[in-house]
Amino acid sequence: MPARPRIALLVAPETSASVLYGLYDVLTTVGPMWPDMTAAEPGEELLEVRIVAASREPFRCFGGIAVEPHASLAEVDRVDAVVVCDMYTPIGTPPRGKYAAETRWLRDVHARGALVASVCSGSVLLAETGLLDGRTCAGHWAYAGLFAEAYPRVAFQPGAILDLASEPDGIVTAGGVTSWQELALYLIGRFCGPEHAARTAKVYLMGGHEHGQLPFAAMSRRARVDDAVVAASVAWIDEHPQTPNPVTAMVERSGLTPRTFARRFTAATGRRPIEHVHGVRVERAREMLELGALPVDDVGYAVGYEDPTFFRRLFKRTTGLTPAAYRRKYAAIVDLRETGSTA
Repeated sequence: MPARPRIALLVAPETSASVLYGLYDVLTTVGPMWPDMTAAEPGEELLEVRIVAASREPFRCFGGIAVEPHASLAEVDRVDAVVVCDMYTPIGTPPRGKYAAETRWLRDVHARGALVASVCSGSVLLAETGLLDGRTCAGHWAYAGLFAEAYPRVAFQPGAILDLASEPDGIVTAGGVTSWQELALYLIGRFCGPEHAARTAKVYLMGGHEHGQLPFAAMSRRARVDDAVVAASVAWIDEHPQTPNPVTAMVERSGLTPRTFARRFTAATGRRPIEHVHGVRVERAREMLELGALPVDDVGYAVGYEDPTFFRRLFKRTTGLTPAAYRRKYAAIVDLRETGSTA
């Protein structure tokens, strides 16, 4: 029998159990599960999946869930693919030097021909290796600011679920947490064939990210604004997003000249004042569309847009969906909540 493709799941105490064990469960059942469910005749496992970490010593991952690695990094020198599972990192602090052993190992196995992939915040660790320099990259949308500041040579794609642009060079990255499902199907299709990917999707009911990450994203609220004038402006516009001519109003309240205000605002927040206003308004519109029944045009007017066409275009550019489609996407979630509250 030919050797099974070897896939390593790289984990650390900052890894979430849902990503680790979700990937492990799905990948280890490729081969046995489908024939067992359709003909009551289990098949052979098609993939060799191992959990690896810096040490073999058992530890508890994010949430206090026990992890017992199959092997340490020193015991694994050749694999066909590595998945860097999510490793939670604060969105304002790159993990400089924290994963020295892991970054060296990833560079080594990639140089020996392994496909290196990441899920969610695992892309931050992958960025630490330098393997993403000059490439596009998917990861959790909340890390867009961190990538811009700490990894400027990486073109972060906050809306992407699965970035295959660097696949020919052995690099694949997946977006936020549950994007591990798309990555799993990709790996199954690559190493076992598309029919096994399709069967796995049927067994586990996998799918549902066809619009990417943007419909799930939220405006970053990092409050590291040391400029007191800008901080006051940010707080004020957050409470008064519907104000006409909002940038002019903020300038007048600040007592600064328009040019000085714009320069200081951008330096403190990373956004031009009008970009910040649009972000606040769209975030407020999201909440109204998710939880209320106000007509779409009225929602746009309520957050400060008199031109409904402009509002729809801006909303779609920001979220990837029209306001009406966004409302439909969250309608099922709201219905479930309301059903549960009346049961």
